[in-house]
Amino acid sequence: MSMTSSTALKASVQLFGEEKILTVSELSRAIKQEIEKNFATVKLRGEVSGLKVHTSGHTYLSLKDSDSVINAICWRGTKVGFPLEDGLEVVVKGKVTSYPARSQYQFIIEEANIAGEGALLKLLNERRKHYASLGYFEKKQAIPRFPRIIGIITSRTGAVLQDMNHRLEDRYPFCHVMIWPVNVQGIESAEQVSRAIRGFNFMIEKRPDVLIVARGGGSIEDLWPFNEEAVVKAVFDSKIPVISAIGHETDTTLIDYAADLRAPTPTAAIELATPVLADVKLQLSGDAVRMRSLIGRIVKETTMMMESSVKRLRSSMHMICALNQRFDDSIERLFVAIENFIQKEFLLLKSRKLINLESYITNKQCGYEVITRSFSRIMKNFITIQGDKLTVLSNRLDQGSFKKILSKGFCFITDTCGAIISTKTDFDTKKVSNLVIHFQDGTTNIR
Repeated sequence: MSMTSSTALKASVQLFGEEKILTVSELSRAIKQEIEKNFATVKLRGEVSGLKVHTSGHTYLSLKDSDSVINAICWRGTKVGFPLEDGLEVVVKGKVTSYPARSQYQFIIEEANIAGEGALLKLLNERRKHYASLGYFEKKQAIPRFPRIIGIITSRTGAVLQDMNHRLEDRYPFCHVMIWPVNVQGIESAEQVSRAIRGFNFMIEKRPDVLIVARGGGSIEDLWPFNEEAVVKAVFDSKIPVISAIGHETDTTLIDYAADLRAPTPTAAIELATPVLADVKLQLSGDAVRMRSLIGRIVKETTMMMESSVKRLRSSMHMICALNQRFDDSIERLFVAIENFIQKEFLLLKSRKLINLESYITNKQCGYEVITRSFSRIMKNFITIQGDKLTVLSNRLDQGSFKKILSKGFCFITDTCGAIISTKTDFDTKKVSNLVIHFQDGTTNIR
């Protein structure tokens, strides 16, 4: 304790009189008053140790350096722009007080900042390695080329949102924009941004095709909420592609690694998410010219192929006619040859004077009659068996026929083309005037 505080404490004790005996509580109150009077506003630098968040919301910790340790308290509701962590070197502002119940002095934290940019960068690098080990930076989704709805997560105030809207009107004016306003700086920022990302993903109707998380430039402390795990994991879990547009081109946050695409600035995010309407029209015009040229070339080539095919067909017709003529000549020669052969064989048979020709023919006729009767009997049995099978199958088919069902009072519906309407959805999608009801004894149209 300083000389000033010691003198003040002696003076305080003298107030009770040199001979007065103090109680412990009286002495504790005197010490507490003197400490709070002389150390009402103090800035302190140290390393966070033994961090513990109570269920009440108060945070208890120690601040230490190489030689000393002091207990500290951060009351619930105290605005701290970053989460306190063990091992983090901080500069805090507050007051010194005492805790009489334990005869301890302690530091009440009213403001806190990370001690220097170097410490922040070290913490940022450690978090980047940790999130990478969890796989938060691995998943990447394609950004749709022609988004219908863009969801923007940013502050409602400021120039960022206005610049993005102006850029969108210049490039892609008919795209619908949904804005989810959040704080982009401060202790509540990380929770609000992560809640906005999840909120867009929970939408069913008018769900955005792409999300843009944006804010303007700032110091590493200002951009720190976008290094929090809540934001990084929300981007990783998002089913909607996310474009990160935090700060300027030189600013880097951990959301940039988790996002599906990083934009150097918020207006650049609009350019990455949307095409230029004029370029699209120019491309469509060029595609139309190329398509007309291609169709013309296809028609020309097809016409030439058809003309060539017609020529080959005509040539083939001539060949077919010639072949027909040759076939007719061959048939005539065949008939002449057959007639000559028959006459030659008849003369040869007559010359042999076959006496038993008549008996030979009679025997052959008898054999033929026997074969004919046997074949007739076999065919009759075969027809009888097949007829029985056909009768059985016909009975089965008749039992399964829809006409049997119709005879019981049922009916079915088709369209005018004969397609059966089997579900309510089919019925609702057809015009009533195009539907036909089938009964047992006929059909009728629905009017």
